[in-house]
Amino acid sequence: MATLLLIIIYIAFISLGLPDSLLGVAWPVMQPEFNAPLETAGYLFMTIASGTIISSLASGALLKKFGTGIVTSISCLMTAVALLGFNFAPSVIWLIICAIPLGLGAGAIDTGLNNYVALHYKAHHMSWLHCFWGVGATLGPIIMSRYISGGNSWGNGYVTIAAIQFILVIVLFLAMPLWNKVEKNNSKMTLEHQESNHSLDETNTTKQKPLKIKGVKLALLSFMFYCGAEAGIGLWGSTFLVNSKDVQIDVAAQWVSLYYAGITVGRLITGFITLKISSRMLIRIGQIIALSGSVLLVLPFPVSFSLLGFIMIGLGLAPIFPCMIHETPIRFGKENSQTIIGYQMAFAYVGSTFLPPLLGFMAAHLTIGIFPFVIVGFIATMLVSSENLNKLLKGNNLVQSKNETSS
Repeated sequence: MATLLLIIIYIAFISLGLPDSLLGVAWPVMQPEFNAPLETAGYLFMTIASGTIISSLASGALLKKFGTGIVTSISCLMTAVALLGFNFAPSVIWLIICAIPLGLGAGAIDTGLNNYVALHYKAHHMSWLHCFWGVGATLGPIIMSRYISGGNSWGNGYVTIAAIQFILVIVLFLAMPLWNKVEKNNSKMTLEHQESNHSLDETNTTKQKPLKIKGVKLALLSFMFYCGAEAGIGLWGSTFLVNSKDVQIDVAAQWVSLYYAGITVGRLITGFITLKISSRMLIRIGQIIALSGSVLLVLPFPVSFSLLGFIMIGLGLAPIFPCMIHETPIRFGKENSQTIIGYQMAFAYVGSTFLPPLLGFMAAHLTIGIFPFVIVGFIATMLVSSENLNKLLKGNNLVQSKNETSS
């Protein structure tokens, strides 16, 4: 029963990733059709991300009142309707209107499923949950590129993704009874786990105001620039390849899908090697690989090196977000981790909401050629913040060892 529901949750996270990369891939075709400025994609992306922030903040009360199953099902229905609306939108204004429910639905699904898996399943399932998001984010550009290369409208790509979402809505509604059954079966185990952690935390940590805890601000900065880099590449990577590297639109879409494939494969591998390599080391290795890949986009190498750069960035980014989340109770104590993770998610959404549109605004007034330099800056800032955080918390060996033992 729990395994069946976990499979459904994984499928739901695939569908969550499907729309995330569509706009960036389709925009080189959508822009002339709507006669819109280049930075309009940034405004659309900002609208979607703002909806995600709002629904994430409100999801706690909604989940408590209605339950994860209902909230997830209705949110998925909202995203399906919004995606269908993109196909029929007659103007940019209608695209913005459709972007609102798309963001609201995605935020509730993301928060609800992450919270449910954290409460009722083992820790390694969380890493693979985000891996399945990468599956969806990889398939999205592939589906869209098929329609673009075949001479069909980009709108057909949105219709196809919407149809997948509608099928998932049916599955989620049929699976509604499973949510409560799994919760009841795991409630005793969860309570014992929480009591065990609570007794450990009481002797080793004290609850403080989050922003006054040593290193929290550096952690928040790392999350913001991580999401700025990840989302910025997804939104503007295809436009950069088409306009600066003279890559065909359908080929550019496939290359962006390989970037998301790098994230997916990287997170799958990370789930198996976290017992061999520490999270902090995985974060550092990932940041160095991602920075190296972004530098390849800057250097005047043949265009094939851009593909290698995109894949390297994807592989490098893969372990960073899950490992930074996993490090939170180790770095700041379990008594503070729940609140700090909330702050981290908020700054992550700030990064994905405002940094990619800022990049688009700069590109519209300068040139899209600044794209790789800005991405290098984002990743380098994340790396510097993360390394300074490690130096600041270098003495936290006692807390780290006890948390690793408990996990």
